[in-house]
Amino acid sequence: QVRLVESGGGEVQTGGSLRLSCDASRLRYVSYSIGWFHQAPGKERLGTACVDNDGTPTYADSVKGRFTVSKDSANSTLYLHMSSLKPEDTGMYYCAARGGLRCTWSDAVVAGTRSIGQYEYNVWGQGTQVTVSS
Repeated sequence: QVRLVESGGGEVQTGGSLRLSCDASRLRYVSYSIGWFHQAPGKERLGTACVDNDGTPTYADSVKGRFTVSKDSANSTLYLHMSSLKPEDTGMYYCAARGGLRCTWSDAVVAGTRSIGQYEYNVWGQGTQVTVSS
């Protein structure tokens, strides 16, 4: 079973930084979009950032200006550079991919008012925990 493998989570203080990595080397799509998803304790999973097949990013409003998503196609790795972290950024971060060229996130996903269902992406990772202490 193809899976993605996340790493890089940990515990940081408010204002700190982390870099998450997602190993996508096992994907066999000709083209795909891939993104990061955040599930805070007791809450539904929301979109954080996504990259189109050509590398064009989309960000949730809550992380714009603080997080940067990038894809290293040579190494089949997706990164999430997280800075100015806040306690509300705490939770599990999942990497997920699906076939196709674009992320096509709706305005509601970008605004954080619509959650992401497991069925919406074909391949998921096991997640990595991020804890931001105040």
